[in-house]
Amino acid sequence: MIPLPAALQAAAARAYRRSRDRLQGSFFRLAAGGAVPARWFAPPPPAARAARSGVLHVEIVSHCWRYSRLLACQLRSLQQHPPRDVRVTMTVVHAREDAETVALLEATRAIAVPNVCWRWMALPPAELFRRAIGRNRAGRATAADWVWFTDCDVVFGPGCLDGLARALQGCDAVLVHPREELGTPILDADDLGGVHDGRALADPVAMDCTPRRLTRATGPMQIVHGDVARARGYCADVRLYQRPAARWRKAHEDRAFRWLLRTPGLCVTVPAVYRVRHAHKGRDAGRRSPLRAMLRRWRTRRQDRAGTARA
Repeated sequence: MIPLPAALQAAAARAYRRSRDRLQGSFFRLAAGGAVPARWFAPPPPAARAARSGVLHVEIVSHCWRYSRLLACQLRSLQQHPPRDVRVTMTVVHAREDAETVALLEATRAIAVPNVCWRWMALPPAELFRRAIGRNRAGRATAADWVWFTDCDVVFGPGCLDGLARALQGCDAVLVHPREELGTPILDADDLGGVHDGRALADPVAMDCTPRRLTRATGPMQIVHGDVARARGYCADVRLYQRPAARWRKAHEDRAFRWLLRTPGLCVTVPAVYRVRHAHKGRDAGRRSPLRAMLRRWRTRRQDRAGTARA
């Protein structure tokens, strides 16, 4: 048999990987909708979970790729509204290739905030692009009582984290989520202000925000018990979601995480949880589409009318 040229072999391998990932992704999206029992893939969450009280330790795990302006708003919210009755570790998963984010993190490292510890986790872009990889590593390694898996467009307003700590006193739930989020109007890049050029950053607390109720622990609002995070990580049992990717992958694993934990999450009252809603995704830098921005605004208005957030 005549061997194929190396270029054709490489192209065939890439096509195989794309087809494999597409097929597996479709299967797990269907499975997470309830078509397949979670017990086929993972054991139930640990039954022994400490119901801790007092001064709790919460680790916030946030991902950032080309979203430095949004991340700046998130980090600044901790500086403006430092927690008083809870210890917070702020973990940011990023890539060294994202120069603006790296510069922001280096500047933030020098800022001391009461009860807040900064922690930066740099990953190769291919591992950052599959969000479950960073979440899984952070969850497995955490020393916190609770881990809040979030995105960098979430802002913690006055009393947010102290309110969360009150809601978690003596709680041994597997997964919890805030009762509602406050969404800003759709903002363009210029509305967010500048990280390095001295322009004032957007402040969601001062905006006319729309409350939206959360009926499940959506991707940026997944607050998991520390014992569960250490034992189970984040979709660690699904090989697809621990596989590096050549580009940013849509976070379908959020639904799979709830499915594997066998719960939509317990609803708790957490004040002043803001979402900075933006017209353009960071991964679209350099190729922004007016059509995508228009669809994003239309979808947001529809959600506001319904009063609920997307899963």
